[in-house]
Amino acid sequence: MSEKVLVAGVGMIPFSKPGASPSYTEMGAEATRRALADAGIGYDDVQQAFAGYVYGDSTCGQTALYEVGMTGIPIVNVNNNCSTGSTALYLARQAIATGDADCVLALGFEQMQAGPLRSFWTDRPVTRARFQPIMHSLTADMDGMPQALRTFGGAGREYMQRYGAGMETFAAVRAKASRHAANNPLALFRKVLTTEDVLNDTVLLPGVMTRLMACPPTCGGAAAILVSERFARKHGLRTDVQILAQALTTDPPASFDPPSMLNYVGTHMTRSAANKVYEKAGIGPEDIDVCELHDCFAQNEVISYEALGFCPEGGAEKFVRDGDNTYGGKVVVGPSGGLMSKGHPLGATGLAQCFELTHQLRGTAEQRQVPGARLALQHNLGLGGACVVTLYGGN
Repeated sequence: MSEKVLVAGVGMIPFSKPGASPSYTEMGAEATRRALADAGIGYDDVQQAFAGYVYGDSTCGQTALYEVGMTGIPIVNVNNNCSTGSTALYLARQAIATGDADCVLALGFEQMQAGPLRSFWTDRPVTRARFQPIMHSLTADMDGMPQALRTFGGAGREYMQRYGAGMETFAAVRAKASRHAANNPLALFRKVLTTEDVLNDTVLLPGVMTRLMACPPTCGGAAAILVSERFARKHGLRTDVQILAQALTTDPPASFDPPSMLNYVGTHMTRSAANKVYEKAGIGPEDIDVCELHDCFAQNEVISYEALGFCPEGGAEKFVRDGDNTYGGKVVVGPSGGLMSKGHPLGATGLAQCFELTHQLRGTAEQRQVPGARLALQHNLGLGGACVVTLYGGN
């Protein structure tokens, strides 16, 4: 038997630049308080908590949550790279679906430093060390670039070479994100950009990527309260948003063999997770009204359209050109502004996506509202690797 899992409350704080944010303790605690207030319950009602972050010492989750309450509940700290927030959500949903708990908190926060992502451990193997020679050989001309830029830039270039897409496609995706973020008071960047603005920005990879196509390092926090249906009815909580299906996948051998940067950045993980969700829910990608996906780079958004099934392989350029990724098109992608405009505090990103889609299904997204939204898809990717795809349904 699987219990119905409802999203009773969500909370999020405005994202900010490194150095301008409160501490992770304050951000995590405030996001939690907002989620509890949105749900209409107290911290004493929470039976378990999963706290996600990437950069921090052990038990940061307890440190943040002790500011809200010290009730002795199980608190599990989660680190799954950029999919950390959604992995915390996955574990919270699983606890309720299996009947182990009736009210669970999923929390994500990140206090990031300025500059490119980097490892703080220099005395041991880096993650994906076994497979990095593949990336190094396919992007040998990018030696010296930050690893994330090299990885997703290499995937973008391979996509262009394979399907004949132009750099303008990536620029148009970034411009779309800025238009959406302009209506999101919690987004880091709210300035509207044109495709030309993006193309004319500082070049990071000639012919492939400019600086505006990359998400910024960001600090922030977000949280969700998940409950069983019986708990919601007993406590008079809202029951209008449900997690219909969810999947977490890791790398299959095909991520690395044959060597391909498109595979290296997780397309197999994404496709597998999405297909599992569609099959479990008995729907197809054509049924999705709104989607928050992992647009850490504009290149990855384009690649993810196809992996999620929104368009056929090689069809993303037409999908973008026809406006099928925005209001009035087939599926509104990134109404929050996505990672590129809203920001990407690694541990908080997955819960911020949940926050946005919950409001979309409630009909409370204000200027960002997708008319008639009933099915919402969330895609959160972490290289190393893990991908979480979540389907939400609204009444």
